[in-house]
Amino acid sequence: MAENAWRGKVGGMSDDEREAFLARGKTMRLACLKPDGSPYITVCWHDWHDGYFWLVPRQRSRWAELLEADGRLSFVIDEEQTMEKVMGEGVAELVEKPNVGGAWVEVATRMAIRYLGEDGPTYLTPTLNQPRWLFRFRPSDVRTWQGVGWSKRYWADGTGGPTYEEAHAG
Repeated sequence: MAENAWRGKVGGMSDDEREAFLARGKTMRLACLKPDGSPYITVCWHDWHDGYFWLVPRQRSRWAELLEADGRLSFVIDEEQTMEKVMGEGVAELVEKPNVGGAWVEVATRMAIRYLGEDGPTYLTPTLNQPRWLFRFRPSDVRTWQGVGWSKRYWADGTGGPTYEEAHAG
C-alpha cells in the first residue's frame, strides 16, 4: 500500500525498517508465566544485539524469577504515534544469575546509552554494585506493523461498506 502523509507507510516492516526501529530504544512489554500458568506482564529495557534480545533485570525483579522457572514469553515493542510495532515470542535463556560486575554490565551500558543518550552512564554508574540477572532470547513468530491502517487479513469483504483499498486510500 502506498504511503501518505497522515497514514505513513502501512504494512509490515522490511528487515531494514525492523532493525532501525529496534535500535531506537523503545521499551518492551514482556509477558511471562506465573507458576499457576496465569500471565505476568512488565515493561523493561532491552538490547537487540547479534540476533538476540538481551534483558538485565534487577536482582529482586519478580519477572526474572519467573523467567528462570519458565522461560516462555511474549513481547511487544511499539511506538504509539506512528503505530509501529514488533511483536513475537521466545524462550528466555538464563545467562547469569544475579551478580555484580558480570557480562550484564556491557549490555546495561549499551541500553543506558540507547535509552538515555550520552547521560546513560551517569544513570548506570551509581548502581553498578547492585546485582542483576542477564537473560537473552532469540525471537520467534515475529510480526511487524507500521502505519495507520488495517492489515488486509482482518478486512471482511462484502459487508456493504467501502473496499479495503477505498478505506485506506487517504
